[in-house]
Amino acid sequence: MKTLLIGKLHSYMVQHHTDLLIALQEDHRLSHYLGSKVESISGLIDDLQMENRPNYVIEALCLEELTRDLRPSRFSWMRELLEAEFPETHQQMDRSGSLTYELINLTGACEPIFEVFAFGEEHEDLPALRNAVTGMIAEYLESLNKKR
Repeated sequence: MKTLLIGKLHSYMVQHHTDLLIALQEDHRLSHYLGSKVESISGLIDDLQMENRPNYVIEALCLEELTRDLRPSRFSWMRELLEAEFPETHQQMDRSGSLTYELINLTGACEPIFEVFAFGEEHEDLPALRNAVTGMIAEYLESLNKKR
C-alpha cells in the first residue's frame, strides 16, 4: 500500500507541483520526501485497514491527507491563469518546451503577492489576487520580450 501511495503522490506532484518536484530532485531529496510523507500517515493506513475499508477508499483518503498541505498548487493555479489570460503566450511556451521553466520563474516572481493575499484554498478565487498576479505576469512577459 505504501509503495502505491508513493507512486500516487509522485503523480500528483508531477501534475500539480512540478516546481517542488524539480527542486527536490535537484537536491536529491525526492525519494526521502515521498517516503517520509507516506510514513507520516502509517497510522491512518493501519486504522483504515483494520476497519476493512476497500483499497480504493484507503487510497483516496490517504492521498487526500498526503496532499492536504500541498493544496492549492500555486504552480497549477499560475498555469491556469496564464492559459486563460495569455493563451497565445501559453501556447508558444508550451510548444517551445519552456512552459514549466517559465511557470517556475513566474511563481517565484509572484511569491510576494501570494504572501500578501495569504494564498490558500479560501483565497484562491479573490479577484484582487487574480488581478495582481495577472499584472505581474504582464510585467514579466514584457521584460522577456525586451531581452529578445
